[in-house]
Amino acid sequence: MVMNQMFQLMKQLSGKWNSSSYAAMDGADPQKIAYMRQLQRELKNKDVLSIPFNQLKVVVFDVETTGFFPYKGDSILSIGAVRMLGDQVLEGETFYSPIFHEEGPSQEIEKLTGITREIVQAAPPLSAVLRDFYQFTKTDTLVAHHASHEKQFMQHATWASLKTNFQHRIIDTSFLTKIVEPEKRLVTLDECCEHYGIEIDQRHHALSDAIATARLWSESVRAVQAMGFTNLKEVYTHIATLK
Repeated sequence: MVMNQMFQLMKQLSGKWNSSSYAAMDGADPQKIAYMRQLQRELKNKDVLSIPFNQLKVVVFDVETTGFFPYKGDSILSIGAVRMLGDQVLEGETFYSPIFHEEGPSQEIEKLTGITREIVQAAPPLSAVLRDFYQFTKTDTLVAHHASHEKQFMQHATWASLKTNFQHRIIDTSFLTKIVEPEKRLVTLDECCEHYGIEIDQRHHALSDAIATARLWSESVRAVQAMGFTNLKEVYTHIATLK
């Protein structure tokens, strides 16, 4: 089970670009295509695993959505992100944008997130928001809480709007929290933040949740460093030796 978990996590970090991904982008903005191709080259050559934790640049992000299933019609309502260097949350370097949605969220989602129909109908389109998001993230590794949710929505949205594959590396916060607190059953963001005494300014707001997740990642990075790990490769090696 531990080995399977390791292989799954390694797969998260080993994104490969498909050279034919741009074939469907004929007629698109040439600058957009050139930028995505440059990202392709840089991501392919980047060795994230060996970067010391205190030099590791990540972008912690969160998405608010209309539901849980992008391939059944659910979509992204907003994206929030904050940059980190090592265990330092760079709260002055953030990204946030709502995304255009013709119908708007359901009453339940509106009550949960505070995102109204008026907000999304005045928001920029998905393609523009993704373009700005990728310009913000560049080649930095992405971090998210319950990253599978963010990953599947980003995969779907990137292909739907840009006709190219989503290839940024994403690490789930649980990757480190399970090592730091193996006996704790920390699942939700609320549970993790309560455990570490992290306050969430506005729950279910993409930027607020991203900042809270970044503080959680910061606590975990400090903890694994205190345990003697200096980079992600050492953590994966440790996981591989567990029985």
